[in-house]
Amino acid sequence: MRISAKIHYACIAVLELAAKHDTGTPVQVRKIAHDNGIPSRFLVQILLQLKGAGLVRSVRGAGGGYRLGKAPAEISLAAVMAVIEGPEELASNAEGRSPAASVLMDVWRDLAQRERRALESITLVDLLAQLDARCEPIYDI
Repeated sequence: MRISAKIHYACIAVLELAAKHDTGTPVQVRKIAHDNGIPSRFLVQILLQLKGAGLVRSVRGAGGGYRLGKAPAEISLAAVMAVIEGPEELASNAEGRSPAASVLMDVWRDLAQRERRALESITLVDLLAQLDARCEPIYDI
């Protein structure tokens, strides 16, 4: 499985928005871009795609920015990926070809289905839990 920069950045952006979801505070594009080393113009294009699909929404004004359009538990990695790059379909190049090519195509399809199911099972809530575990505060005395 190859993850494009666009998908990677989209997942980072929605995870950043999910982290602020409970506060109700919109997050500015410039902050997400700066904190994660993402080109701002590229991030704006990504967020517009996610907005078109209803995964995020924009908030206008001086304190504006972006917020999630749904609860973090309702957004899976598969949903984000589908918005950014569309549903991935394996081309059926094996039709009418050798039995070996046909067998391999069956393997590729099976792998793609497993991959899709795995991504559908991972929500932003799951990722936030992992993020919280990695970012536990350190108290020095």
